[in-house]
Amino acid sequence: MAAIGDLHCSQASQAAVQASFAQVAESADILLLAGDLTDHGRPEEAHMLARALSTVRIPVVAVLGNHDFESDQQDQVRDIIAGAGVTILDGDACEVRGIGIAGVKGFAGGFGQRALGPWGERTIKQFVREAVDEALKLEAALARLRTPQIVALLHYAPVEQTVQGEPLEVYPFLGSSRLEEPLSRYPVTVVIHGHAHRGRLEGVTAGNVPVYNVSQPLLVRMFPDRPPFRILELPATPTETAPS
Repeated sequence: MAAIGDLHCSQASQAAVQASFAQVAESADILLLAGDLTDHGRPEEAHMLARALSTVRIPVVAVLGNHDFESDQQDQVRDIIAGAGVTILDGDACEVRGIGIAGVKGFAGGFGQRALGPWGERTIKQFVREAVDEALKLEAALARLRTPQIVALLHYAPVEQTVQGEPLEVYPFLGSSRLEEPLSRYPVTVVIHGHAHRGRLEGVTAGNVPVYNVSQPLLVRMFPDRPPFRILELPATPTETAPS
């Protein structure tokens, strides 16, 4: 699997994105996109990404990120990218080459004992409710899979380890440990996310499931001599089914 997040596709980056996709096709059997597919969530950016994806001949599975919601046109962005043959997950799951993939954008709120709680003003409770709802969507997606290998594909981080390196002040906006809870209740093989451009490459959940931060800016900085995507190898069965 090739995995990358935070493409932020725009007029300025379209050529670089297309070049990356050309290299992906030579290196992997599946491409996973961990959100922030566009820079400002505009339909014209989604069309640019769709054109860049036109040369990719392997299955592509994606989730949206916060940038894809910026212009309040996320439904159009989703439809345009899905029209390019991409399976976009939002609380649902699919099976590709025998590997189960559960996907959700996720949300913010912080980690562990410092996670924001639903107390006080209505807006705080709504904020926390969003994180809880995203965790419930992830749990529902995981519950639908029966494959030997299961990948959880997110945009926001489910653990603090992979956001370390970012300013402490923004930790609460980079992910939520509520997303980790369903990962401990199902036999997840690996977790992939983006969003933390200055975080760490790898971490683990409390249940020792590996977590990979595949944010493109992080990959470019850490591996300047490599193509800007992460390759992960999982054993797969020959069965392939349509999205469930």
